Amino acid sequence: MRDTDSSAGPARSSEMRRLVIALVTACSVVLVAAMVLLWGPVRAQSAPFAPSEADGHITGAASLDDDLPAIAKLDPALVAAMREAAAAASHDGISFDVTSGWRSREYQQWLLDDAVASYGSEEVARQFVATPDASSHVTGNAVDIGPIDAQSWLIEHGSQWGICQIYANERWHFQVATSAGGECPPLRPDAAG
Repeated sequence: MRDTDSSAGPARSSEMRRLVIALVTACSVVLVAAMVLLWGPVRAQSAPFAPSEADGHITGAASLDDDLPAIAKLDPALVAAMREAAAAASHDGISFDVTSGWRSREYQQWLLDDAVASYGSEEVARQFVATPDASSHVTGNAVDIGPIDAQSWLIEHGSQWGICQIYANERWHFQVATSAGGECPPLRPDAAG
Protein backbone atom coordinates (compact mmCIF):
# COMPACT_ATOMS: atom_id res chain seq x y z
CA MET A 1 0.00 0.00 0.00
CA ARG A 2 1.19 3.47 -0.87
CA ASP A 3 1.87 6.04 1.70
CA THR A 4 -0.09 9.18 0.75
CA ASP A 5 -0.06 12.57 2.26
CA SER A 6 -3.64 13.77 2.60
CA SER A 7 -2.58 17.41 2.41
CA ALA A 8 -1.03 16.89 -1.09
CA GLY A 9 -4.47 16.33 -2.74
CA PRO A 10 -5.81 19.89 -2.33
CA ALA A 11 -2.41 21.38 -3.24
CA ARG A 12 -2.26 19.35 -6.45
CA SER A 13 -5.86 20.29 -7.21
CA SER A 14 -5.09 23.98 -6.75
CA GLU A 15 -1.91 23.66 -8.83
CA MET A 16 -3.84 21.84 -11.56
CA ARG A 17 -6.49 24.58 -11.55
CA ARG A 18 -3.81 27.28 -11.97
CA LEU A 19 -2.25 25.28 -14.81
CA VAL A 20 -5.60 24.93 -16.60
CA ILE A 21 -6.32 28.67 -16.18
CA ALA A 22 -2.85 29.54 -17.51
CA LEU A 23 -3.36 27.21 -20.46
CA VAL A 24 -6.81 28.67 -21.30
CA THR A 25 -5.43 32.22 -20.99
CA ALA A 26 -2.49 31.40 -23.28
CA CYS A 27 -4.83 29.84 -25.85
CA SER A 28 -7.08 32.92 -25.73
CA VAL A 29 -4.13 35.24 -26.33
CA VAL A 30 -2.97 33.10 -29.27
CA LEU A 31 -6.50 33.06 -30.69
CA VAL A 32 -6.88 36.86 -30.45
CA ALA A 33 -3.44 37.34 -32.02
CA ALA A 34 -4.38 35.02 -34.88
CA MET A 35 -7.64 36.92 -35.45
CA VAL A 36 -5.79 40.26 -35.57
CA LEU A 37 -3.31 38.84 -38.07
CA LEU A 38 -6.05 37.39 -40.25
CA TRP A 39 -8.66 40.16 -40.06
CA GLY A 40 -6.75 43.21 -38.90
CA PRO A 41 -7.01 45.15 -35.66
CA VAL A 42 -10.37 45.41 -33.99
CA ARG A 43 -11.75 48.91 -34.43
CA ALA A 44 -15.05 50.63 -34.07
CA GLN A 45 -17.15 50.27 -37.18
CA SER A 46 -18.59 53.54 -38.43
CA ALA A 47 -21.59 53.74 -40.66
CA PRO A 48 -20.66 53.82 -44.34
CA PHE A 49 -20.67 57.26 -45.95
CA ALA A 50 -23.89 58.12 -47.73
CA PRO A 51 -23.82 61.43 -49.61
CA SER A 52 -26.49 63.86 -48.55
CA GLU A 53 -27.86 67.09 -49.94
CA ALA A 54 -25.43 68.92 -47.63
CA ASP A 55 -22.55 67.13 -49.40
CA GLY A 56 -23.81 68.32 -52.78
CA HIS A 57 -25.78 65.21 -53.70
CA ILE A 58 -28.60 65.89 -56.15
CA THR A 59 -31.40 63.36 -56.37
CA GLY A 60 -32.40 63.22 -60.02
CA ALA A 61 -31.74 66.67 -61.43
CA ALA A 62 -31.88 70.28 -60.33
CA SER A 63 -32.14 73.66 -62.00
CA LEU A 64 -29.62 76.47 -61.76
CA ASP A 65 -32.15 78.33 -59.62
CA ASP A 66 -32.61 75.61 -56.98
CA ASP A 67 -31.57 76.45 -53.43
CA LEU A 68 -29.36 73.39 -52.94
CA PRO A 69 -25.75 73.33 -51.69
CA ALA A 70 -24.75 71.71 -55.02
CA ILE A 71 -25.90 74.91 -56.77
CA ALA A 72 -25.39 77.54 -54.04
CA LYS A 73 -21.72 76.58 -53.55
CA LEU A 74 -20.84 76.82 -57.25
CA ASP A 75 -18.55 79.62 -58.36
CA PRO A 76 -20.79 82.67 -59.00
CA ALA A 77 -19.16 83.30 -62.41
CA LEU A 78 -19.99 79.74 -63.50
CA VAL A 79 -23.60 80.06 -62.32
CA ALA A 80 -24.03 83.42 -64.07
CA ALA A 81 -22.59 82.08 -67.34
CA MET A 82 -24.69 78.91 -67.13
CA ARG A 83 -27.88 80.90 -66.45
CA GLU A 84 -27.23 83.11 -69.48
CA ALA A 85 -26.54 80.05 -71.64
CA ALA A 86 -29.67 78.32 -70.31
CA ALA A 87 -31.79 81.37 -71.21
CA ALA A 88 -30.40 81.33 -74.76
CA ALA A 89 -30.87 77.55 -75.04
CA SER A 90 -34.51 77.87 -73.98
CA HIS A 91 -35.15 79.86 -77.19
CA ASP A 92 -34.08 76.69 -79.04
CA GLY A 93 -36.40 74.54 -76.91
CA ILE A 94 -33.48 73.20 -74.81
CA SER A 95 -33.48 73.07 -71.01
CA PHE A 96 -30.56 72.27 -68.73
CA ASP A 97 -30.77 69.76 -65.90
CA VAL A 98 -27.98 70.01 -63.36
CA THR A 99 -27.07 66.46 -62.38
CA SER A 100 -24.07 67.45 -60.28
CA GLY A 101 -22.46 70.68 -59.13
CA TRP A 102 -20.43 71.46 -56.05
CA ARG A 103 -19.45 68.38 -53.99
CA SER A 104 -17.88 68.00 -50.57
CA ARG A 105 -14.45 66.35 -50.35
CA GLU A 106 -16.07 63.37 -48.62
CA TYR A 107 -18.60 62.96 -51.42
CA GLN A 108 -15.86 63.17 -54.06
CA GLN A 109 -13.77 60.55 -52.21
CA TRP A 110 -16.84 58.31 -51.95
CA LEU A 111 -17.37 58.62 -55.73
CA LEU A 112 -13.72 57.74 -56.34
CA ASP A 113 -13.86 54.76 -53.97
CA ASP A 114 -17.04 53.56 -55.66
CA ALA A 115 -15.41 53.89 -59.10
CA VAL A 116 -12.36 51.92 -57.92
CA ALA A 117 -14.68 49.16 -56.71
CA SER A 118 -16.61 49.24 -60.01
CA TYR A 119 -13.66 49.39 -62.40
CA GLY A 120 -11.27 47.24 -60.37
CA SER A 121 -8.38 49.71 -60.24
CA GLU A 122 -7.70 53.30 -59.25
CA GLU A 123 -5.94 53.89 -62.56
CA VAL A 124 -9.10 53.17 -64.56
CA ALA A 125 -11.39 54.85 -62.01
CA ARG A 126 -9.36 58.08 -62.18
CA GLN A 127 -10.23 58.39 -65.87
CA PHE A 128 -13.80 59.15 -64.76
CA VAL A 129 -13.51 60.47 -61.20
CA ALA A 130 -10.88 62.90 -59.94
CA THR A 131 -9.43 62.84 -56.45
CA PRO A 132 -10.85 65.39 -53.99
CA ASP A 133 -7.65 67.42 -54.37
CA ALA A 134 -7.98 67.57 -58.18
CA SER A 135 -11.76 67.78 -58.60
CA SER A 136 -13.27 70.95 -60.03
CA HIS A 137 -16.55 69.90 -58.42
CA VAL A 138 -15.01 70.23 -54.95
CA THR A 139 -13.90 73.79 -55.72
CA GLY A 140 -17.31 74.65 -57.19
CA ASN A 141 -15.87 75.24 -60.66
CA ALA A 142 -17.66 72.44 -62.54
CA VAL A 143 -21.21 71.46 -63.32
CA ASP A 144 -22.60 68.32 -64.95
CA ILE A 145 -25.49 68.94 -67.32
CA GLY A 146 -28.11 66.71 -68.90
CA PRO A 147 -29.95 65.64 -70.99
CA ILE A 148 -27.91 64.89 -74.10
CA ASP A 149 -29.52 67.63 -76.20
CA ALA A 150 -28.48 70.19 -73.58
CA GLN A 151 -24.94 68.76 -73.59
CA SER A 152 -24.78 68.97 -77.39
CA TRP A 153 -26.11 72.54 -77.31
CA LEU A 154 -23.52 73.60 -74.72
CA ILE A 155 -20.68 71.91 -76.60
CA GLU A 156 -21.66 73.88 -79.72
CA HIS A 157 -22.61 77.24 -78.14
CA GLY A 158 -21.17 77.35 -74.61
CA SER A 159 -17.98 79.23 -75.50
CA GLN A 160 -20.14 82.34 -76.12
CA TRP A 161 -20.30 82.50 -72.30
CA GLY A 162 -16.84 80.97 -71.69
CA ILE A 163 -18.36 77.54 -70.92
CA CYS A 164 -16.44 74.55 -72.25
CA GLN A 165 -16.60 70.78 -72.20
CA ILE A 166 -13.37 69.72 -70.47
CA TYR A 167 -13.00 65.95 -70.89
CA ALA A 168 -13.40 63.98 -74.13
CA ASN A 169 -14.99 61.08 -72.23
CA GLU A 170 -17.42 63.27 -70.21
CA ARG A 171 -19.69 65.22 -72.52
CA TRP A 172 -21.75 66.33 -69.47
CA HIS A 173 -18.90 68.05 -67.55
CA PHE A 174 -18.62 71.82 -68.11
CA GLN A 175 -16.49 74.61 -66.68
CA VAL A 176 -15.76 78.24 -67.44
CA ALA A 177 -12.48 77.72 -69.30
CA THR A 178 -12.19 80.74 -71.58
CA SER A 179 -13.41 84.31 -71.77
CA ALA A 180 -16.89 84.92 -73.17
CA GLY A 181 -16.69 84.45 -76.94
CA GLY A 182 -13.25 82.88 -76.64
CA GLU A 183 -12.02 79.54 -77.91
CA CYS A 184 -12.31 76.51 -75.65
CA PRO A 185 -9.05 74.73 -74.85
CA PRO A 186 -8.42 71.32 -76.41
CA LEU A 187 -10.28 68.51 -74.68
CA ARG A 188 -8.38 66.50 -72.12
CA PRO A 189 -8.71 62.77 -72.77
CA ASP A 190 -10.19 62.12 -69.29
CA ALA A 191 -10.16 63.23 -65.65
CA ALA A 192 -6.76 61.58 -65.10
CA GLY A 193 -5.06 63.49 -67.95
